[in-house]
Amino acid sequence: MFLPILMVKIFPFNSLLNFPFTTHHLAIQGHTMSSKILVVDDLQSELDLLCQYLTEEGYTIVTAMNGAEALEKVSQNKPDAIVTDWMMPKMGGLDLARKLRKNPETADIPVVACTAKDRDVDRMWAAKQGVEAYVTKPCTKQELVSALRAAMK
Repeated sequence: MFLPILMVKIFPFNSLLNFPFTTHHLAIQGHTMSSKILVVDDLQSELDLLCQYLTEEGYTIVTAMNGAEALEKVSQNKPDAIVTDWMMPKMGGLDLARKLRKNPETADIPVVACTAKDRDVDRMWAAKQGVEAYVTKPCTKQELVSALRAAMK
């Protein structure tokens, strides 16, 4: 599906100091810029990297350190999609996906697994829990963004 792209000049607050202008691409249709993504990972360095990738693409980010915290955040303010690690304390990504699918209020939230687990059986279990996309860590920004966009269609 082709999405029209709008080029927008962003004038930095400190442009008086001769910093260069930057150009950002905004999708007019589809899920970017205003889409809120819940990113769940128990490792702060991974969480920071995934959030950086997504904020660079214009997504609004909410974070959680495990599945239990993610469920609390979902109940407070429903995200447009969730990117979650698989192995975390308290509640892992597989259990999170399972609980989301069982609840009619959250069953429609797209879930992207972003995990170091790279076996076919892991992908099978993810699919059985309704995970729309699966990305293996370490991943590039393009791999994560592409998976998220595919899941949100």
